[in-house]
Amino acid sequence: MPYSDYRPELMGSATLEPRGPFEAGSYQSLTLTYTAGRFGVDDTGSIKIGLRFATDFGPVQFDDPKAPGYTTVEASNGATLECRWEFKRNIRPWSRSLYIGVMKHFLKPGDTITIRFGDTRQGSPGIRMQTYCEKEFEFRVLVDAIATYDYVALPESPKVEIAPGPGVTWQAALPTMVRAGAPFALKIRSTDKWGNPSDKTDQELFFGTEGAAIAGLPSGGDAKSGSFAMVADGLTIAGPGDSVIIVKDEAGRELTRSNPIRAIADETGEGQVHFWGDTHGQSNETLGTNTARDYFVYGRDKAFLDVMAHQGNDFQITGSFWRHLNELTAEFDKPGEFVCIPGYEWSANTAVGGDRNVHYRHEGETIHRSSHAQIADPTDIVDEESDAHDAHALFEKLKGKDCVMAAHVGGRYADITFAHDEALEAAVEVHSCWGTFEWIVWDAFEKGYRVGIVGNSDGHKGRPGADFPGASFFGSQGGLTCFIAPRLDRDAIFDAMRRRHHFATTGNRMLLDLAVTCPSDATVFLENPPGHGGRTETARRLMMGDVARVDCDAVSLDVEVVGSAPIERLDILRGREVLETIRPFAAPDLGRRVRMTMEGAEYRGRARTTTWDGSLRVSGNRIERAEMFNNWNLDRGIQSVSADGVSWKAVTTGNTCGIDFLLGDAAGGELAIETKHVSTKLAVDDIGLDDMVLDGGGLERMIKFYRLPDAPDVTRITHSMEIPLLDTGDTPVFVRVIQADGHKAWSSPVYLLR
Repeated sequence: MPYSDYRPELMGSATLEPRGPFEAGSYQSLTLTYTAGRFGVDDTGSIKIGLRFATDFGPVQFDDPKAPGYTTVEASNGATLECRWEFKRNIRPWSRSLYIGVMKHFLKPGDTITIRFGDTRQGSPGIRMQTYCEKEFEFRVLVDAIATYDYVALPESPKVEIAPGPGVTWQAALPTMVRAGAPFALKIRSTDKWGNPSDKTDQELFFGTEGAAIAGLPSGGDAKSGSFAMVADGLTIAGPGDSVIIVKDEAGRELTRSNPIRAIADETGEGQVHFWGDTHGQSNETLGTNTARDYFVYGRDKAFLDVMAHQGNDFQITGSFWRHLNELTAEFDKPGEFVCIPGYEWSANTAVGGDRNVHYRHEGETIHRSSHAQIADPTDIVDEESDAHDAHALFEKLKGKDCVMAAHVGGRYADITFAHDEALEAAVEVHSCWGTFEWIVWDAFEKGYRVGIVGNSDGHKGRPGADFPGASFFGSQGGLTCFIAPRLDRDAIFDAMRRRHHFATTGNRMLLDLAVTCPSDATVFLENPPGHGGRTETARRLMMGDVARVDCDAVSLDVEVVGSAPIERLDILRGREVLETIRPFAAPDLGRRVRMTMEGAEYRGRARTTTWDGSLRVSGNRIERAEMFNNWNLDRGIQSVSADGVSWKAVTTGNTCGIDFLLGDAAGGELAIETKHVSTKLAVDDIGLDDMVLDGGGLERMIKFYRLPDAPDVTRITHSMEIPLLDTGDTPVFVRVIQADGHKAWSSPVYLLR
């Protein structure tokens, strides 16, 4: 939305050279030339070049001509120009902006301002292009010709295409749970170094299996240049069993292995199987990247999702775009193949409830906006009486409607202590690109709410289901939700949402199964809140998400995890209390591998990023190898490593990253760590199986040290135990899984009522 729409055709023009396309994350030198229009630009007037909110283009700098991002600005008439690179000083979505003020002079019509982004004439390597792909990356030029600070957008601003680089890594996706004999597909993609699916790979692939035989699996296939994905469909597993597909190159080197797949016996055809989804992200019609159509195509065909929803900020969704979204979800929704859900993000300030995701069962519903802050169309403002300006009003507007909601933590975090509706708000989002937020689950427990746990991308980069922060301020890879349902259609997925039959991950696809067995019949409430005449059923065996009244003092818990990588630990939780931690190794299995994790955030709000740049020095020992995990920005990570020390750059936004050190001696010497938030010394011999926690203040901010086996290789854990019920209130029982590669998962809790 521009500041003003007064006579844009008189405000000048802009061109850009070269025109691209450009490889994502590559260094380039771009020259943008603005030519003043009919009014010229008055003394103290200015122009702004706006870039989209989520972009990691640049950054622009004016001080070091040999460093990346060096930018020069010149006026053809010699006018003095004042330049500032501003992070959030422009109307969204054009939040990133270069301000150029005309000082001590003015521009006549036809005078020019030449901006060289990444000026290489004095040794700069150029400026880094955005690290994710965009069909039309726009340099939005806005002009304050009259020096009123009331900007007008040019009718046409320069646009370039940003395309993927060559593939460097591979991913192979399978469904995690299917029925024996039912067909499924293997889907493979190659991604460039920034995580973009690449169509620039020409590779012959060879397939093998570990575990149950997979009928119909070819010996291999060609990943052709020009294609973003390779699909082998019509595969089956004849009987119950687990399997993994290994993908190798022509030399026999392993390129990747799929997530685990399990086939279950199910003669009725109504058994619960798995469907993977990302129901939270947006496109460039609001604050994201690429179009809404591109968004759905990416999630379905490049990220291999089964379930999707679009969640644009409500105060930017015009009436016409709302209708377009509903048309798209109706078009993409194919029962049995792909579930596409209409909805929006209710985007109120935290003080009046904070962000909530609204998912409608059917198209054609009303959008109840938190405000019309960025909607200029008067035909939309006429409908302002349908708005819901706080969360209480939203719940009242949605009462009786066929919809499901989730509370999430993005820019504006949801304050579920301010408002919550048990019948509508079925879940909280524990992980997204913004970070990891277990504290919102703790908020729910403290208030006695019964919510499921989901993970999504909350993506703004046009990569739903496979979103990475790149070089931006986002802290983490996007999450996923595994829905447990008998069928892939809206009825079954909405039932899974309402009954909390799902688990969340930080983006990996592990197999997680949780069951609670009661010694006598339990009353399972099919609707929440219980006890108001809603539907019930009787059962002794409960699954994740169930709410049940039980007549006992303890229940039996059975958990099985098959990881997408070796498993580090399985935590059994009763509310916030960790009842037991199960590891697939014991103290005698530990060796010379020491893990240091950095985690937590500054606080709950937008500026939650914690910087962990630091170093570790070792004395009386030596470092043989150091490897970082969960580092998503190639500019960060390990900066230097030697036998006696390591330095790194890292950030967390509630999530976890870390470094594994392989020491020369398992027990000798001392480690000295220096970071902004934690600095201390510790003896290597004091580091063992259990976490050594070093508090860093802030919000659950800490560094941990502990040991792992030198080469963890256990991908499967099964565990059974008795869970005593709490004396009063609900007993929420759930699990958290941590893999050795840093990925995590959380089951939705089973809620047990006495």
